[in-house]
Amino acid sequence: MVEITNFRQGAILNHNHGVESEKSLKIKVEGISSAGYPVKINDVPAAMVGRYFSADVELTEKFNNVCASVMTPFGIFKQELVLVWDKKSFKRCNFYIDDHSFVFYELAKQRPARAFDHFYLKGLKQIHDEFGLKVTLNAFYHDAHHDFYIKDVPDTWKQEFIDNADWLKFSFHAYSEFPDRPYLESTAEEFGRDWDLVQNELARITGEETYIPPAVIHWANIHPVVAREMRRRGTRCYSTSLRARVMGGPSLADRMKGGNMANVEQRSASGADKSTADEGFAMHYDIPAENSYLTTHGAYYDPSIDLFFFGRSVCCCNLTPLADIDGRFKALEKQFTASGTETYNAASHEQYTFPDYPNYIPDHMERLREATRVMVEGGCKPVFFNDGILGNTAWDK
Repeated sequence: MVEITNFRQGAILNHNHGVESEKSLKIKVEGISSAGYPVKINDVPAAMVGRYFSADVELTEKFNNVCASVMTPFGIFKQELVLVWDKKSFKRCNFYIDDHSFVFYELAKQRPARAFDHFYLKGLKQIHDEFGLKVTLNAFYHDAHHDFYIKDVPDTWKQEFIDNADWLKFSFHAYSEFPDRPYLESTAEEFGRDWDLVQNELARITGEETYIPPAVIHWANIHPVVAREMRRRGTRCYSTSLRARVMGGPSLADRMKGGNMANVEQRSASGADKSTADEGFAMHYDIPAENSYLTTHGAYYDPSIDLFFFGRSVCCCNLTPLADIDGRFKALEKQFTASGTETYNAASHEQYTFPDYPNYIPDHMERLREATRVMVEGGCKPVFFNDGILGNTAWDK
């Protein structure tokens, strides 16, 4: 009977969506009263033009309840939304790299005098020093490629990691790289056990100051009890959605045997890796309304579970050729500018940086640098999405 049409539940709104002052963000709420009955917004009459209504609303809190209601001969019909005021928003970027185990294995074997003498950590620090990179390294407990456990990594470099905790964070990802989708059919107890194994070792190796709750679990496919446990343990934002979904990227066979990465990248860019082939299958594997919103707006908030979801990335570096990264950012920036979005994300996977990995990508570190460069030079400030509203901590001050 009544529907707000210009905002969805959990829309994240900033100065691009209205007029911002120190006290509020004034926005215009629009929609349709299907039978043409007069609408009230938060009990204040809205302007009506036939079936269409509009009203100015001031958002004054971090989370704001907006109610559209109509009185009819059949009763009062309502739609209520929670809208998020991203106060003092700014263009910002998050970066996470999944599947960390190789760097721990090599630190334990090579025992460098400084952790940042290791080529991988040294490369990340050079990107930080040049562009201000902030990055989360999501870690495994077990390195399936070398049959190694992070419990065997010494704490020799703990203070060095703590000294760099302002830009380098570590997080839980899974017990091991294999099997794929380990928490799609898992109990909360199994998940919590693995989380504790990783977090406790990371605290010992890199210091509690470096730990941050994960924004994505291995393969991003998790059971509902796992999602609840993840949220209970401090995750405030998550990649795309909680439901099991079709993922792109190299197949397990390709990753195990070593494949033609150029072909893998081409398949990933075309969408062939996760194509559902027709509309009938698409309805069973995707929710078009949610996918299209994340594609154009980048993020939203779900008040029912108190989680922010962020969607489309600038790139996944191990699936995007170096020469394509700048274009990917500019295409996304065009969409996000049109929708007023100021939150960007990039991702990758650690193992592609290491020469002994079957699918080693020689320019992978250059891709990490390029993804950081295009976002920062494009006006983004590096942040950690788990802080505040996707990296904006204005409400916490």
